[in-house]
Parts: sequence; structure tokens; C-alpha cells
Amino acid sequence: MYKERDWVSAGMKKKLGFFIKSRLKYMVLFLVILGIFWFVLYLYNIRSDALRYAVLLSAALFVVFAVCDFAGFFRHVEKVKEAQAALPHELRETPSTTDLTELLYREKLKVLFDYKEEMETGARIGRQEMLDYYGLWAHQIKTPLAAMRLLLQSFEEGEIEEEAELIRPMKMELFKTEQYVEMVLSYLRMGDMSSDLSLQWYSIDDIVRQAVRKYSQLFILKKIHLKYQKCEGMVLTDEKWFLLVLEQLLSNALKYTGQGTISIYMEPGPEEVLVIEDTGIGIQAEDLPRIFEKGFTGYNGRKDKKSTGIGLYLCKSICDKLNHGLSAESEVGRGTTIRLYLHRELLVTE
Repeated sequence: MYKERDWVSAGMKKKLGFFIKSRLKYMVLFLVILGIFWFVLYLYNIRSDALRYAVLLSAALFVVFAVCDFAGFFRHVEKVKEAQAALPHELRETPSTTDLTELLYREKLKVLFDYKEEMETGARIGRQEMLDYYGLWAHQIKTPLAAMRLLLQSFEEGEIEEEAELIRPMKMELFKTEQYVEMVLSYLRMGDMSSDLSLQWYSIDDIVRQAVRKYSQLFILKKIHLKYQKCEGMVLTDEKWFLLVLEQLLSNALKYTGQGTISIYMEPGPEEVLVIEDTGIGIQAEDLPRIFEKGFTGYNGRKDKKSTGIGLYLCKSICDKLNHGLSAESEVGRGTTIRLYLHRELLVTE
């Protein structure tokens, strides 16, 4: 209560200070005129009590006028503040004024607001056109990718050992291409992700197994061992988007692990923490704080020359919207550990 009163008092003092500054020249002019008035009457030997009465009456009139003027000034400021509170989403009508400077500023503000509206409309149309184009492209590109997969499967039926060695890397690259197409679509849809969420309680193990099954072929092709422990627990999330995060994290682990092991397990403790651990090349210590930034590739990305810096940014953005925590620990040459914090506090209503 006292803090609120202090805030109101501070706001009133601020308005009063601006009011006095804006009216200071008129106050000085009034005092000068009052002094001239008193001095002239004094020279004509007007009785002193009459002079005092005239001065007091003028001062009282001045105070009444000042109070009324300040009340009008206060109401005007409050209405302007209400109009400004709606910016930048809405340009509300402001109170009438005779101040030419304020009118000029209002006209300029309207021009800028109209320009902003045009820019936003153009940006929305451009984004929608881009979404339509890439959506169409992604669906069209799936046709030749599916055809390539069928061709590779037909080769497998009568393959000999030499042909098998050629087909394996082709299947791996084809799988990566399919994942890149899915990542493009997910990145484009992320802007409207909030309207696409369906939050429910899911078994953590069921969702993790979906991601592992999808990448099982890549585990086999790269001959990487998977250490999987059943992930007990439930998570309140959106299955599609959470699965996308797991797939991207597994893809990164496979990409930067030439040989060795990838482990997936729940960290012991009261909170649900899902861990994805690999024995890959690791991340430089100076790069680690920035790996979730958009477009950041770091030393590994510059060395690989194929990294886009989008994958982990996409994971972090999705986790933030799903209210899941995401962190990384790494040591060069020993691997990387990613932790997904899935615990939620239950609200208890009395």
C-alpha cells in the first residue's frame, strides 16, 4: 500500500514538475505584471490595505486558475498515456489540443504507424508466400526421394558384396536428405507453433522409442552402439514437437560420433531429466555457451562446412515454448551430454 502511494506521489510530482516548467514563463509574467500594478498604485498614494487586498485577490485568482489549468493538464496527460499504451498495435484517438508542436508530432506518428502497418502486411504476405512455396517444394521433393528409396531397395534384393558397400552410404545420405526436408518444414511452421500445440500427458519412453526407431537404420549403417535404458515417467508436452526435438538431438549425436556409443537414459533424481549422451568429437569450451544461438556453427561447423546452425536453435526454441529446459555439457574428444528437463510443478487448488 505504501509503495503504491509512493509511486502515485512520484508520478504526481513528475507531472507537477513538467506543468511548472511548461507554465514558468507565464508565472513570471504574472508576477512582473502584479509588481508593476502594485508599484504604479503605490506611486499614486493608494492606501496600503487596498493594495494588499488587490494583490491578494489577484494571487487568489491566479491560484484558482493554476489549479484548474493543472487539472486539465493532468487529464490531458492521462488520455495521451492511454493512447500510447495501445501502441504499437493500435493507434487510438488522442485528446484535442491547440499546441501546434503536439499536432505536428501526432501527424508524424500517424504517418509512421501507417508505414508500420504496410510493412507488417507486406511481411505477412511475403512470409505466407514463402511458407506456401517451401511447403509445396517439400511435398514435391518427397516424390523423388521415395523413388530413390524404392530403387535402393530393389538393388538390395540382388546385391552382391561390392554393391552393398556402395548402397550403404547412399541410403545414409538419402535418410539425411529426408531429415533436412522435415527440418525445413518444422522451422517454417515454428512461427505459428502456438496455434498448433496439443498438450497432453505422454509416456516419455514411448516418445523416445519412436525417435530411436526412426534412426535405427542410421545406427546400423554407421555401426554405432546404442545404450538404452527404459525412460520411466510421464511428461506434459506436445508429442509431435517434442519428438522433433529428440530426433534433432539424436541426429546431432549421430552426425558428430564417428564411432563409439550413444546413451539414452533418465537421470536419477526426483525430477524427470532425459539425458542423451554420446562419445563423439565434443564441442569447444568457447563455443558451448552459444550453441543454441540461431546460425551459430562454431569450430565443428566451420570444420564440417555443412552445418547450418539451425538444428539446436530449433530445439531450444521449441523447448522454450513447451516449457522444457535444455542444457549441454561437452568435452573435446570425449563427447557431449544433452539434458532435457521435463519436470513440471503441479498446481494445487484449494
